[in-house]
Amino acid sequence: MSDRLARRPESWSTRVGVVLAVTGGAVGLGNFLRFPGLAARYQGGAFMIPYFAALLLLGLPLAWAEWALGRYGGSRGFNSGPGIFRAIWPSRAAAYAGTLVVIVPVIVYMFYVFVETWCLGYAWHMLAGHLDLGFDKKAYLDFFDRFVGATGHGSLFSRQGLPTLVLVALCCTVNLALVYRGLSKGIEWFCRWAMPTLVVCALVVLVRVLTLGTPDPDRPELNVLNGLGFTWNPRTNETGFLETLSNPQMWMEAASQIFFSVAIGFGIIITYASYLRPTDDIALSGLTSCAGNEFCEVALGGMITIPAAFVFLGRDAVLASAEASSYDLGFKTLPMVFQAMPLGRFVGALFFFLLFLAAITSSVAMLQPAVALFEEGLGLRRRGSLGLVTALTTVGVGFVVWFSGGQTVLDTMDFWVGTLGIYVLATVQAILFGWVLGVERGMEELDRGAEIRIPRGFGFLIKYVSPLYLIGVFVLWVRQNLTAPAAKNPLYAVATVPLVTGTVVVIGLFCAVLFVCVHRSVRRWERHEQAGKEAAP
Repeated sequence: MSDRLARRPESWSTRVGVVLAVTGGAVGLGNFLRFPGLAARYQGGAFMIPYFAALLLLGLPLAWAEWALGRYGGSRGFNSGPGIFRAIWPSRAAAYAGTLVVIVPVIVYMFYVFVETWCLGYAWHMLAGHLDLGFDKKAYLDFFDRFVGATGHGSLFSRQGLPTLVLVALCCTVNLALVYRGLSKGIEWFCRWAMPTLVVCALVVLVRVLTLGTPDPDRPELNVLNGLGFTWNPRTNETGFLETLSNPQMWMEAASQIFFSVAIGFGIIITYASYLRPTDDIALSGLTSCAGNEFCEVALGGMITIPAAFVFLGRDAVLASAEASSYDLGFKTLPMVFQAMPLGRFVGALFFFLLFLAAITSSVAMLQPAVALFEEGLGLRRRGSLGLVTALTTVGVGFVVWFSGGQTVLDTMDFWVGTLGIYVLATVQAILFGWVLGVERGMEELDRGAEIRIPRGFGFLIKYVSPLYLIGVFVLWVRQNLTAPAAKNPLYAVATVPLVTGTVVVIGLFCAVLFVCVHRSVRRWERHEQAGKEAAP
């Protein structure tokens, strides 16, 4: 399978470009909303123990594994997940398993782009003064429910919801247009200016938050230092430190957050790395992209959201928002914080704009795995493959937008695909690297063209520790939830939502289309291989 299939070649134009693209694919809403919310929910600094354990034992090793798997498949002429998996493990089963590399990011895109719309809309409404609603929490809740269509299914398809629909169409169009322009002229070009802009916006907001001091002299305990302490110091007043660490839910949440932070299990890294040349560095590039993501998450996201909310609203309000969801914290609580902050309208608009930039650099990356499959497997050109992707994602996004009441479909997709699906794909890729490609060949791939030498111990981590870590935490998490009361059981709660049947049908139809494409792709690859054998002397 060393001969490349006949198609228009694509590649990254610069090393900085690919690192920024991978970093942008990973930096998203999870860095600025989900991570701070988890830190607040799980006793502050206590959460950082499973978080950094997951980073060292899962995040960095599996990121390197994905870089290696992607470049290995790309050097053999494959850019799609099914093709890369089959290049590593010559079997039809491998190609079908590789469909996960397409299923996970595209389904996540279907609801993620809707949340991306919220960020852009809130940036505009904040700047225009439409969110100057005083300090009435209910007013902000009502605004959010109307804007995202949470008041009822189909409510956005009315005159009142028209602005939101226009923003949804705009965000989808921008994403598709960037992917249509290709890797270097579209995705890379956009990330090369969007990522620096994002960091500058975050730094401006961070400086404003860190200079808040003590806004209310009558409540001196509500100051920035105490807000930072609330975020980072382990809190043991509710539960003991060891009891907190014994919670499997926290360990799985930490592992899941690392997947969001480093883009593990999304199919992004493995697809992007397949467009590299065989001698391009992937060791230092992988480390650099991970470091960039951690900077955005810990140094920026972790020091903006929670301290700002703590200073103006207090400990109890922050905990209540964090317990509800990251959406509550970001879209229902922070606008009220910016209302109380000097220059809050400008700072708030800048904050939501940086959320939009973080979201779109991620969402645009989620479409490339599907485009690669349709181009490579079906022999389509960019226009045809993007047309097929547009049709599939329009149905999915439309389903999410129509059934927006209570965010039921969005939450269902987020749980089963955005959490469990990513977890499964990360486990499959760890096994593929450690047990199918093999540690020796895998480390050789990482060493080729490398500007740093990866310690040999990472091979042992990827082969043994990472899969056991993933499987062990998952088993403990399932066991905990199976024995939990139904009211507190996410498995039960999600499985009994009224729209779960429709959601399963939409996801099932999408998966069926992909499996048909993979089947035709495998037949095409086999004919190509047979022709190569017959032409050989």
